[in-house]
Amino acid sequence: MKLNRRQFVATSSAALVSSGSASGKGTIQGANDRIRGAFIGMGGMGRANLSDFMRMDNVQVVAVCDVWDFNRDRGIEMTASQASGRAEGYSDFRKIIDRTDIDFVVVSTPDHWHGIPAIRACESGKDVYVEKPLTHNIREGRLLVDAARKNNRVVQMGTQQRSGAHYQEAVKIIQDGGLGKVTWVRAWNYENESPHGVGKPADTAPPDGLDWDFWLGPAPRIPFNPNRFIGSFRWYWDYAGGKMTDWGTHHIDIIQWAMNVKGPHSVSAIGGNYVLQDNRETPDTLEAVYEYPGFIMTYESRVCNSREPLRRGYGIEFFGTDATMFLDRDGYEIVPEIDGEFEPPTPSYVYQLNAAGRRWVPWERPRSQRKGRSEYLRGDGSDQHATHVRNFLDCVQSRQRPNSDVEIGHQSTAASHLANISLRSGRRIYWDTETEMIQNDPEASKLLTRDYHAPWTL
Repeated sequence: MKLNRRQFVATSSAALVSSGSASGKGTIQGANDRIRGAFIGMGGMGRANLSDFMRMDNVQVVAVCDVWDFNRDRGIEMTASQASGRAEGYSDFRKIIDRTDIDFVVVSTPDHWHGIPAIRACESGKDVYVEKPLTHNIREGRLLVDAARKNNRVVQMGTQQRSGAHYQEAVKIIQDGGLGKVTWVRAWNYENESPHGVGKPADTAPPDGLDWDFWLGPAPRIPFNPNRFIGSFRWYWDYAGGKMTDWGTHHIDIIQWAMNVKGPHSVSAIGGNYVLQDNRETPDTLEAVYEYPGFIMTYESRVCNSREPLRRGYGIEFFGTDATMFLDRDGYEIVPEIDGEFEPPTPSYVYQLNAAGRRWVPWERPRSQRKGRSEYLRGDGSDQHATHVRNFLDCVQSRQRPNSDVEIGHQSTAASHLANISLRSGRRIYWDTETEMIQNDPEASKLLTRDYHAPWTL
């Protein structure tokens, strides 16, 4: 952190350490205390998770699972370097759930397969690290929270930004009033895939070694199509929720944390497929407006134009009465407003703790000793994913709740699902965060859950 670090960190660094230390090697000691894990889903994110878990002390990977032989074999091979040798491979996750020698499972499947194995793992006495979004729909999320609480399980969602030190610092600044009163928050993802997007491949036979019926699981039975498989399954409602639940969940998680809210009062989303000549179902252009207590938030996604005034393809901006913060995985930047007017960043002002509290004040150090605006107005990026994994494992031992506890993950995921419900129903959604019900809209409420293909029911 370079935002007058000596003054700020001295008073706030202790508050940045969340339950179950998010750094260090943990406290598990000795080979006899090794934590035994299994991995369900060996696609790109599954292998990334496997890699970081294997970097941690005292983790032994005993099993990997995938319904495609090709990915399963890649996962098994990654475990060859373990002192205990290669993990066992499975094509049916239920065989992993039935084992009594596994402490935790990592669920890195497509979104429509997050809820069922995670819930069953909790019921079998295993802790769970599950990728975001937490579940395919809001009803599944609540059932997963209930299963975790009933069975006293540690469940961490893979919103790894929560474990990044610079995200923790940024949130602390916002919650301490460093930006003043924040009334508007903006988040976005911009890129350009025009004109063809993912294309329109014809249905075909599944790849050799893939159990397509098992891959579909609770989703409707349809022929195999390459676009519905690895890399682009997120653009189909049966399996996911597009950019809104993919990246939007990450952004909303940080926003609701920083603003100390559980969810929105209302959500209104518009968008459609206006440009891309492919067979995706989720929109290529989306605008969602969220009303929260005391502020509004917008999320924008487009894949037909990558222009963004800040030259950032994604990020979050918090607009306060005293300053504006830009935040992404590489760090944060703060631009103050002095005397109620926007002022470009200069080294003449610094956010510090003084007798009047934390606020922007003149910086009196001689100009010859100033190091430039970045010293005071930028916080550098920090590790997030490996630190998030470490936080989960520490909590597996301590039984504390992790940084992205299942309830937090459910609230962040539910907010992104609500935008899709608004989009698909064509109506503004009024949400009760306590009852988790859509108010006065039975038709839209049907999208809180889904129809399940037997035997994969909840």
